[in-house]
Amino acid sequence: MAKAPQAGRSKTRLCPPLTPEQAAALSAGFLHDITANVAAASRQRPMTGYIAYAPAGSETLFDGHIDSGTEFLLANGETVTEPGVDGFGRCLLHAIRGMLAMGHDSAVVLNSDSPTLPTAFLVRTAQALATPGDRVVLGPADDGGYYLLGMKQAHAHLFADIAWSTDSVAATTRIRAAELGLDVVELPTWFDVDDAASLSRLIAAGPGSDAGHDGEMVPYGATETYRVLERLGLRNRMLDMAAE
Repeated sequence: MAKAPQAGRSKTRLCPPLTPEQAAALSAGFLHDITANVAAASRQRPMTGYIAYAPAGSETLFDGHIDSGTEFLLANGETVTEPGVDGFGRCLLHAIRGMLAMGHDSAVVLNSDSPTLPTAFLVRTAQALATPGDRVVLGPADDGGYYLLGMKQAHAHLFADIAWSTDSVAATTRIRAAELGLDVVELPTWFDVDDAASLSRLIAAGPGSDAGHDGEMVPYGATETYRVLERLGLRNRMLDMAAE
């Protein structure tokens, strides 16, 4: 699920401490690393990576910012009319339906804010969805939202009456799954980078760091993200701010 990297429209919650231009550059780094991460996971389990985007006609704005094997999927929510499914939920459901309509056996929506998400989480998601029986895979974020949601059928109820962009999103999604009688396979918690505190956390972790992590918890290297941080001089600046 992604917006094209544009100054004033991308990662606006990071402004300040970033300028709109810096936030857009960082967004482009995130997109490159996240789509490359999906490509890395696809070498272990069959999967296809998509940019689920809006508005229509904006595909070219992603040129040079995503992995070359990534495909495009319009997800502006215009075809979703289910009661209670509003806002971002319409885009999520639109994306799920679009992938399933292409013949995929399952579909996963993934955020564009977690460039260090361990590749193993994506592999584990594919494994869980390949197992017989209906279920949901949930990747909870530490801010109360989720970074990933996977399913085999387009269950509209999973997106109904959700207070998007709040700390209740994952908890409410668990309730919706229980109401449908769906088993929930829960992944480890990870973090989104959508404010100054989480940006500082990303920077402090450093590129390719696996310190303190074992097995599937090893972060993705996020090479392009850290390259952008270095190029813009953001890494030292944020470290200095954290030290003050």
